[in-house]
Formats: sequence, structure tokens, C-alpha cells
Amino acid sequence: MMTIGIDKIGFATSQYVLNLEELAQAREQKIEKYTTGLMLDALSITPITEDIVTMAASAAQEILTDDDRTSIDMVIIATESGIDQSKAASVYVHHLLDIQPFARSIEMKEACYAGTAGLNYAKLHVEKNPESKVLVIASDIAKYGIESAGESTQGAGAVAMLVTSNPRIATFLDDNVAQTRDIYDFWRPNYSTTPFVDGIYSTKQYLDSLKTTWAEYQKRHEAELSDFAAFCFHLPYPKLALKGLNKIMPKDMDNQAKNQLTDNFDLSIQYSRQVGNIYTGSLYLGLLSLLENSQTLKAGDQIGLFSYGSGAVSEIFSLQLVDGFKGMLRSDRMADLEKRCTLSIGDYEKLFYEEADLTEDGSASFDTYATGDYALKSIQNHQRIYVRNEHD
Repeated sequence: MMTIGIDKIGFATSQYVLNLEELAQAREQKIEKYTTGLMLDALSITPITEDIVTMAASAAQEILTDDDRTSIDMVIIATESGIDQSKAASVYVHHLLDIQPFARSIEMKEACYAGTAGLNYAKLHVEKNPESKVLVIASDIAKYGIESAGESTQGAGAVAMLVTSNPRIATFLDDNVAQTRDIYDFWRPNYSTTPFVDGIYSTKQYLDSLKTTWAEYQKRHEAELSDFAAFCFHLPYPKLALKGLNKIMPKDMDNQAKNQLTDNFDLSIQYSRQVGNIYTGSLYLGLLSLLENSQTLKAGDQIGLFSYGSGAVSEIFSLQLVDGFKGMLRSDRMADLEKRCTLSIGDYEKLFYEEADLTEDGSASFDTYATGDYALKSIQNHQRIYVRNEHD
């Protein structure tokens, strides 16, 4: 019997980092407000030459082979940091990765939820076309503004997932339950470069969406939390996800099962603590962190996932790990994060908020900054010019 799921997962973030100790000192806050109150330690910060396209391409470059490039016939980018109102970011990525031309390339949007929609669409496509491979990338830059309420929950990154038949990491269990509610907890109109946020309301909506979607999931599938070896959550900041886990944790749950879920939750937030909020990719960065850092997960284990996008759409679904999944993962990713260039407050404020200074014909050149495998080189006549970096 054919299964469908995630065959490979890759990740990319910026080459610059702001330690929250620096931010706390500059904003005259106690560091515990961030490290304990948010459960964050550092934020990835992008220069103007690193955007959702470059990070998406770098995340995929990490995992793709020549055979993958020949077999991929759909590229989906989920983002709420779009660079163009018409042209999909996936079209740029398709070109940069040299994927065969007869492929569909689209961009999906619904706040932080769209990556989950992308996986669902990919699953349906592979179901009808078992030889196909679909590249789904969640890529975003969370930017709120200097001295804004959300400044300490910024971040940047991209998670690339290759969806195939007979996957080598995890299979979809076709148990998805989604919910939509029309609210204004977080939104960004076209005329604004930063979002509007009702923080307390958004927290309440996140937790209530989790509670009600979980109740519906339980009703439909006769499920219990103890069915899962781990549960991953959308991570605007890890402390909110911890509140979510505690909200659905039965008070009479067996201590062994409770400890397993709590320990695996801690593993799922390791990367996010160092990267910050990456919107659409946050849930899947949590999944990657769990899989790469757990020493106890095994084939057959079921992992629950809670996806949430403000506005709002939420969804709960699950994956089942397959034999040999560890062989598809890395064990040294934290070392990459430790190589990032540490920014002072002044450098962070200059670098993260730099805007393109366009000439009359819509062109701009940029200073040279460190980026991943790809970079935005310039803008020429309103067209974004991307290049692949030549690394040593």
C-alpha cells in the first residue's frame, strides 16, 4: 500500500543574530522577560540581500539531489512576507534551484498557517501522481519595528519539505481537522510594512482555536493525547506553545506519558529559541528540532501537529515516523546557528530595517552582506536580481 508524506526536510536562516541579552539591555528590560517569559534566547536577523526567496532556495538546496530536480513537478511557497503582489516567490526559487521546467509554481497565504495548506495540496497531488515529488517551503521574515511590543518575537527562516510517495521520514495519517474564524488578532494591510497586532486577543484566540480544534479532532478520531509520542505546535514564541500543551494535557494523564510529551516539547523548541518566530515555518522548525534532537523517538511513533494562522485558520493533524527516519536528518545543525555573526543593537537596527533606495528607473544596488547559498544582488528596473553565492 502506497504511503505519502515527508521524505526530506531542510532549513535555512540568516547569517546574523541578535542575542536577546543585547535587546534587554538596550530596552531596559530584565532578560528573564525574554528567556523565561517568551522562552527565547536569540533572533535571526536578515539584511536587505536576504529575503524569503534566498532563504527558501537555501533550505531546499540543502536537501535536493539532481534526481529530485528532475522529478519535482510542483513548487509551493507559503509566506506572509511576499515580495511581489503578482509574481509568486516559488517562480524565482524554481529557477534558482534549476528544477525541470514542466512544473507548477505557486505561492500560498494565510498568515502562519499556509505551510500546512501547502502540505495538504502536495499530498493530494502525489496521491494522483505517485511518481511526482512536490517541494513545499515555508519562508518568512517576522519584523515588527524598533521598540515595538513584538520586537522580541521577530525572526527569519525557511523550512523546505519534499513530499513524496513512500517517504523516508514520516507519513501523513489523513486525520486533518481544520477550523476557520473571521477575527482581527494579527494582520498587515498592503499599505503597511509591519503588522498590526492585538497581542492579548491573539494569545486567547490561539489557545481557544487549539482547545476547540482538539476537541473536534478527539470526537472525530476517538483520540487521546497519550496516543502521541510528541506534539508540535505553531511557535510564535515557545512559551505560548507550552501554554497550549498544558491546556490540552489531561489532569489525570499517566506520569510517564506526560513526561514523554513534556520532554519532547522541550526538544521541539531548541531551534526556535535561537531563531525566533518564522511565521509559516515555525511549526515545521519545531518538528525538525524534535526529530533531530530526540534520542527516544522510533519508527511507528505518532506525532501530533497544531497549525495556527492569525485571522484565523487552525488545523490539527498527525504524522507517523517510518523506519530509518534518523538517517534523513542532521545532528549538527546547532553548530550552524552558532556560526552566525552577532549584531550590536545599532547594527541590528540599521541592518534589519534597511529599505531599498530606488532610482527613478526603479533600480538599486546593495552593500555586501553575508547570506546563505543565494543572495538578492540588486534591483534593476523594478526587477529583483538573484544570484547563487560562490562559497569556499
